[in-house]
Amino acid sequence: MTIKIGVIGTGAIGADHTRRITQTLVGAEVIALTDVNADSAHKVKSDLGLNAEVYADGHELIANSGVDAVLVTCWGPAHEEFVVAAIKAGKYVFCEKPLATTAAGCRNIVEAEMAAGKKLVQVGFMRPYDSGYKLLKEAIDAGEIGAPLMIHAAHRNPTVPEQYITPMAIHDTLIHELDVFRWLLDDDYVSAQVVFPRKSKHAHDQVADPQIVMLETKKGIRIDVEIFVNCQYGYDIQCSVVGEEGIANLPEPQALTLRKNAQLGQSILTDWKDRFIAAYDVELQDFIDGVATQNLTGPNSWSGLAAAVSADACVKAQESGLIEPIEMPETPEFYR
Repeated sequence: MTIKIGVIGTGAIGADHTRRITQTLVGAEVIALTDVNADSAHKVKSDLGLNAEVYADGHELIANSGVDAVLVTCWGPAHEEFVVAAIKAGKYVFCEKPLATTAAGCRNIVEAEMAAGKKLVQVGFMRPYDSGYKLLKEAIDAGEIGAPLMIHAAHRNPTVPEQYITPMAIHDTLIHELDVFRWLLDDDYVSAQVVFPRKSKHAHDQVADPQIVMLETKKGIRIDVEIFVNCQYGYDIQCSVVGEEGIANLPEPQALTLRKNAQLGQSILTDWKDRFIAAYDVELQDFIDGVATQNLTGPNSWSGLAAAVSADACVKAQESGLIEPIEMPETPEFYR
């Protein structure tokens, strides 16, 4: 069985997912595309040689009876609209992060999915599919470092564009850590605080950079995350889990070591798509396989809601400078 997929949004991640479905993965093909910029959709179709129809908007694409599943890879504020529409049409949907730009929007998606009576949504949190994070998870679950006490982490980008503003450090950047730490620790957050070190000269006027986010979990684990989106030197993800009996560090991406010109060194990645390219492949193949078996096993709508609730509290903490509570709702039986 070949899963027929429609892609809503053909920007950087939408185009990249369309490429991997077409050239790398098995069991699916892209038969429909749409983007607010029609030229973008037509370019992706042409570049990849697709036999796909370009639609005027996402709702027309979802209504196509030939589309089995939908990829929502458009800009964040439109996610809720198209994910809910796909659910109401009874179609599986893979939604890139964030599931919605507000916790209320995520709740609307959760309610629509529960009303449908079937798990139809997978959220594009790819880090649980990354080999390094899997190793961390295995070490924690096996008790190799004892009970986790602290996590020290960093999320660094070389630069960000002018439209990137301070709250986006949470909703667009930290959102991945907010999801993966819940998965690593099997725990939820209870509070957040954000502090701002000296501002980098490379940060534009609309963003406070860097930032440090401090989280506390129900089990009492303390987490600090440095968000530095103008670090200049590369795209760098760090995570160190401190346990009662040892420390587990996220492995560095594989890189060639060179001895040259009296120096010893390795190159550093600068593009997030390269850092997690294998994880993107695995997560999307998992979605395709889940649609084929009608059993999605990846990050679900509740994962998206939990991340959004936590993110909203972090943004509030940015503004207040206080330790803000994170009030996580009880997980419904539907998502357990």
